[in-house]
Amino acid sequence: MEQSVRLLFGLLVMVTVLMLSACGGDMDEIGRYVTEVKQRPGNGIEPLPQIRPYETFDYRVEARRSPFVQERSIKENVASTGPSPIKDRNKEYLEQFPLDSLNMVGTLVLSGETFGLLQTNDGLVHRVLPGNYVGQNDGQIMSISDSRIEVEELVPNGIGDFFKRSAGIGID
Repeated sequence: MEQSVRLLFGLLVMVTVLMLSACGGDMDEIGRYVTEVKQRPGNGIEPLPQIRPYETFDYRVEARRSPFVQERSIKENVASTGPSPIKDRNKEYLEQFPLDSLNMVGTLVLSGETFGLLQTNDGLVHRVLPGNYVGQNDGQIMSISDSRIEVEELVPNGIGDFFKRSAGIGID
């Protein structure tokens, strides 16, 4: 057994020496190629592209209105005839939540009145009646049925006025 291990080890050493000697080879051919490449005439470097000077643009808008400020003359001359939110009204708790984050979970009848049950994202359930406000667009509850709460919102139209939009919260 020991003799076969020595024989195997000897064979392994011989194969390794043969492989390493094959890598050494003749370096003369590589040396000639390097010398030949060095003797070739070099190509010139392309010149850098010409950089044109920056042309400035003088933008004067003193006589024009800013696109970021609402034009007051239109707003002042036209009286709003549409709906508008009540300015001095105290906000209710459910007005801090977007309407689509409220879920109707049922109804409750107490003393002849039908309450809607709305659940917020934090899991709390709140009782609401017609006339209560919900959502972030001054949404007022108009009616409550067994499966849906109808809401009428006041949505800004972009020029300072509002329009009414109907929405609903249903049982999921």
